[in-house]
Amino acid sequence: MTIKSLLPGRLGFGTAPLGSMFRDVSTEEAAATVDAAWEHGIRYYDTAPFYGAGLAEIRLGDALAGRPRDQYVLSTKVGRVILDEVEDPANRDLGEKGGLFEHGRPNKIVHEWTADATLRSIEDSLRRLRTDRLDIVWVHDVAQDFHGDEWLAVYESARTGAFRVLQRLRDEGVIKAWGLGVNRVEPIELTLDLDEPKPDAFLLAGRYTLLDHDRALQRLLPTAAEQGVDLVVGGPYSSGILAGGTHFEYQDAPAHIIEKVTRIKELAERHGVSVKAAALQFSLAHPAAAAVIPGATRPSRIAEDVAALDETVPAAFWTELRDAGLVSPLAPLPTN
Repeated sequence: MTIKSLLPGRLGFGTAPLGSMFRDVSTEEAAATVDAAWEHGIRYYDTAPFYGAGLAEIRLGDALAGRPRDQYVLSTKVGRVILDEVEDPANRDLGEKGGLFEHGRPNKIVHEWTADATLRSIEDSLRRLRTDRLDIVWVHDVAQDFHGDEWLAVYESARTGAFRVLQRLRDEGVIKAWGLGVNRVEPIELTLDLDEPKPDAFLLAGRYTLLDHDRALQRLLPTAAEQGVDLVVGGPYSSGILAGGTHFEYQDAPAHIIEKVTRIKELAERHGVSVKAAALQFSLAHPAAAAVIPGATRPSRIAEDVAALDETVPAAFWTELRDAGLVSPLAPLPTN
């Protein structure tokens, strides 16, 4: 089964913000946001144990508990086991993502990609999500942004552990698909080179956006297209900077990114285009892109995302964007 045939639409919902990412999000606000996504017809929900040490999964599970399970697609991730014992969230070593979920639960997070840890992670996720099955499971964060020079050792642990377990579960029909969920292209490129096991798709966050897509276009996307492996695009707003926020790559945006966003905004305003529409439609224009999954913690943001996907963006905007050097000449541009 291809991811494109499995997913119920091109717009999904990324639940990292429900884990109180960047700020303390109330239970009521989280529930209202998931309800808004459902009411706007969104039927693909992506989550992970890492998001707030299980908080996002718990909140998503509570919000979807009354919904018919066969009417939505659910994905979560493996690589982190959440324990009952607690730790100080502010002191966690999260590589480039330090402090990201310090407002989440204080439960201790164990980073492990072995076969046993993968099975335990899935069992725990099912319980937190209050469901009897997962549709897609991603192997989470086996990349340099979390592990520095140790990332290849972590990747190898996942290749011999999580990869094989998930392939078996897919072949047995327990899950429908599996792949990697990462913020870097390198582990996906390595995986595409493997003879076995073979993933069904990838979730790539932040690397196929208006602001950052050059590296993905060089080798990853052509190889994925050759092999018929599709991509779910995470982080289409580049951690919020393309949606009116101040973060890029989960940190305060640097000056050169702010300057680039300003140029994109000026061009968009001139053509009467919202930056959100430009961001979502650009990420979906690549033939390998199966869906895009922006995150949100306010119900109003969901309506904005749905409208952005449907917005008519004039061809002249894309042409000018490319002529200004703001997108790669290799990037496929949307056609209305």
